[in-house]
Amino acid sequence: MAKTKFRPLHDRVVVRRLDAEEKTKGGIIIPDTVKEKPSQGEIIAVGPGGRDENGKLIPIGLKNGDRVLFGKWSGTEVKIDGEDLLIMKESDVMGVVA
Repeated sequence: MAKTKFRPLHDRVVVRRLDAEEKTKGGIIIPDTVKEKPSQGEIIAVGPGGRDENGKLIPIGLKNGDRVLFGKWSGTEVKIDGEDLLIMKESDVMGVVA
């Protein structure tokens, strides 16, 4: 995301979807028309974090480059510099893939 100067606000992150597998484990090729949107992605930008009731900043537990899992309908799809990305809240991320 070095091309653009986009920075998410609060507890939001920008995610680039990772490509879905084109073959099943058995070797069957999956055509584009029936592929599901992948629910795995890479964090490419992170906001500063949310605030608690007292106004204290709560930092986000994610960082650029983390591979994450998220829900099928999570986030908002946007196009930045011609690239399809997702902007979602940190709470929409289910976990980090090691």
